[in-house]
Amino acid sequence: MAHSEEDLSGWTPRPRPSREPMQGRLVRVEPFDIDKHSVDLFEAYRRDTKGALWAYLPYGPFADIDAYRKHARTVMTGDDPYFHAIVDLSTGKAVGVASLMRIVPEHGVIEVGHICYSPLLQRTPGATEAMYLMASRVFDDLGYRRCEWKCNDANAASKRAAERLGFSFEGTFRKHLVVKGKNRDTAWFSITDDEWPRLREAFETWLEPANFDDKGNQRRSLQSLTAMALDTAKGG
Repeated sequence: MAHSEEDLSGWTPRPRPSREPMQGRLVRVEPFDIDKHSVDLFEAYRRDTKGALWAYLPYGPFADIDAYRKHARTVMTGDDPYFHAIVDLSTGKAVGVASLMRIVPEHGVIEVGHICYSPLLQRTPGATEAMYLMASRVFDDLGYRRCEWKCNDANAASKRAAERLGFSFEGTFRKHLVVKGKNRDTAWFSITDDEWPRLREAFETWLEPANFDDKGNQRRSLQSLTAMALDTAKGG
């Protein structure tokens, strides 16, 4: 069925995200707390000695913990964007953040953004599990219709990550923003509620311990699983 034919006569605004932590097998995604998470995050981010983490974010890097705390108080403590810390369950330490933002309950639209994974989280199954948990919160718990991912069009790594996670590219907003004195064209991606059930299955298949060999290498890639899920969801 085309989206334009979808019957929304019974639609009601969706709830705003709760403060309930999202518990996975590898990570816990919980509301960001300055006192609880700042030191762990600052120390984890210091492992990025070249400052690559901050290349496409509108802030950072931070010279010291006081500068990071000042940033956190200004940017990371509100309701929108609503920041979450990603805690590695093997160490109990926060190793990255992501937020739910541009939250529009009346239309059921939400964005995941401000994603900043330290080197301790990057390219790990826990990094993927965190995005799975957030998407499940958006669709399964809250009943939103659309989850968005936006990034600088020059950020090839972020665009690859979006597609690997099952977000569909929708287009580029040219001359969208000025960030750190430079133009930003913004690439837009989304997952919709009719796609999510198949994508959920893809995530859960990929995250199964059986999908990894004794050395931790994946047997099936998430990219192949999400591509197949989207093809099926769209009737391919």
